[in-house]
Amino acid sequence: MATDTPYTSPPVDTNFEPAGSLSPEAAAGQAKELAEALNYHNHRYYVEVAPAVSDEVYDALFRRLQELEATFPELQSETSPTQRVGAAPVDELSRIEHQAPMLSLNSSLEVSEVSDFHRFIERNSDGRSFRYVVEPKLDGLSVEIVYRDGRFSYGATRGDGRVGEDISRNLKTIPAIPLELRAEGDPPAFLAVRGEIFMLKSGFRELNRRRTERGDEPFANPRNAAAGTVRQLDPKNTAGKPLDIFFYDILASDRTDFDSHTQVLDLFPDWGLKTNPLNEVCTSVDELSAYRDRLAESREELDYEIDGIVIKIDSYEFREDLGYRNRSPRWALAWKFPPRKETSRVEDIVVQVGRTGILTPVALLDPVNIGGATVSRATLHNEDEVLRKDVRVGDRVRVIRAGDVIPEVSEVVDREASGRGEPFAMPESCPVCGTPVEREGAYYFCPAGLSCPAQLTGRLIHFVSREAMDIENLGEKNITQLVNRGIIRTIADLYYLDVGDLEALDGFAEKSARNVYEAIQGSKTRPLNHFIYALGIRHAGAHVAEVLARHFGSIEALEDAPVDELSTISDIGGQTAESIHAFFAEEENRRILARMRRAGVEPQPLDEGPSAGPLSGMTFVLTGSLEHYTRTEARRQIEERGGKVTSSVSSATDYVVAGADPGSKLDQARKKGTPVITEEEFTALLAGRSPDAGR
Repeated sequence: MATDTPYTSPPVDTNFEPAGSLSPEAAAGQAKELAEALNYHNHRYYVEVAPAVSDEVYDALFRRLQELEATFPELQSETSPTQRVGAAPVDELSRIEHQAPMLSLNSSLEVSEVSDFHRFIERNSDGRSFRYVVEPKLDGLSVEIVYRDGRFSYGATRGDGRVGEDISRNLKTIPAIPLELRAEGDPPAFLAVRGEIFMLKSGFRELNRRRTERGDEPFANPRNAAAGTVRQLDPKNTAGKPLDIFFYDILASDRTDFDSHTQVLDLFPDWGLKTNPLNEVCTSVDELSAYRDRLAESREELDYEIDGIVIKIDSYEFREDLGYRNRSPRWALAWKFPPRKETSRVEDIVVQVGRTGILTPVALLDPVNIGGATVSRATLHNEDEVLRKDVRVGDRVRVIRAGDVIPEVSEVVDREASGRGEPFAMPESCPVCGTPVEREGAYYFCPAGLSCPAQLTGRLIHFVSREAMDIENLGEKNITQLVNRGIIRTIADLYYLDVGDLEALDGFAEKSARNVYEAIQGSKTRPLNHFIYALGIRHAGAHVAEVLARHFGSIEALEDAPVDELSTISDIGGQTAESIHAFFAEEENRRILARMRRAGVEPQPLDEGPSAGPLSGMTFVLTGSLEHYTRTEARRQIEERGGKVTSSVSSATDYVVAGADPGSKLDQARKKGTPVITEEEFTALLAGRSPDAGR
């Protein structure tokens, strides 16, 4: 069975029981699973620019976690995906802190929720009149661009909302972005603006045509193409691409005389900043609905993708009164369009094995055009979803392509009287390697791990990725060739390749083959945490890999660790401990690891940092937003001075550092009597002084 398809991410189930019917323990378990899934999909969407689920599914998971946290307040945490924006930026581009947080928006599909939003605004208006500015919701890449004395200073991606990636050189190649603001417009001396970069649909089609002619994999959609293009390391790869931008907000400025959003949007063109001509002003839900309907009807005629409208209070004073949540402003809402959908006939239902061994049922369809793309397969998520919808071969089904990402079957619209297949059932053994499958919750998976051929391509792609072994120029296309030709049968075979093996691949010459060979050899001494992460162990992401590397110090010690010891490690739960132990207990996995050792793979233990320092032996918990430190920077400052940071308040916690808008950990600290210090006191501690010295 082919493995180089987009359906390799963990499937999701959105068929939830009422939150009020769950026990606190069940709610806590579900909240943890949802948080892990949302963090995974945030990373795929914002960092890897490779969404694994549709917006509709992601929104359902996000709302469920919000519902659980509202029903069980003790589950709330400042580290929850509901309290943050996006995911951390990747390492290849330098990081840069935004002039002001780049928040996301709460979103809705239903007019009833828009009416609720309108009533909330009315209740808080104190009788004053107000109006909304409405804008098309662009399906592109949000960026910050800073101008100093009228000249382009730098630009960055949104990243995690506070820190993004510096893409200044690439942005300078986009003609729609002015390098100098128009002096006659009297722009501020300092100006940080937010805009949305997008790729024109006409240019996207031409770009994909050229990629296909060259034998390259076409981009999935214009958003992916735009995001991938502006994040190139070489700006020459960005120049000349059909990219455009609309500006829509001021993040920071040395001028404070702006009263409304309409005033700012009127000033932008005077400064040379392009705005969307479809922006309008509305005062009622009826007007909002009419605007949304007009855009929904005309969206196919536009030369750029939109997936809804954005509703914002016009008055800046009123916005200030309404304030913000941790993740989004209270004065704005995104009203999304329904997902594009068509009907098609199910020709077959096959089961695909993903990188982590998850088995996903996929419907093979009579090809159908949805939003300009031909769809011939759609995910069915898992066995429970297939049975709940009663999807069978021969049925006519409704297929949606929400956000133009991954097609999925939403419902059966016609169950034909004759020729209808039997009810679906997951196979008892892996359809590729024959290993008996195991079930975990709603999902089935193949436990064969590194020895399952269906998982090999995906695992290799993960293994060579930058966050893992960081082997450059060995992408999906080349890995697929190596696997399909039988040159690589396990991950260990990677370290037995010679230059000739690589030179035989399509598109390789002697120099490029040698570069890849040297990159493979250079990866043999990657840090231990990167090697553990590269193995693709279920439930063991980058953070867990670092925890394991620091605890065990070597891959050999981790291999022999009993499950009881794994379970006692901070930040590793019972399910994760079982998964790690099962991975290393598998004889084939141990054989592959031994073969890598014989090839000279020697992951390096992590630097333990200073054994002594002003914070030696101290344990900290961080909560809320600090003014002078990002969360990552605060952790680094603590660890460099011999302390450590944990995610929960316990009897071992010495200090809780509380910034603005602290979460439930502050309440936990007060209940336990744990010392709580301010940012000023924290700074004093870092300098080796008593916390009182910071007061």
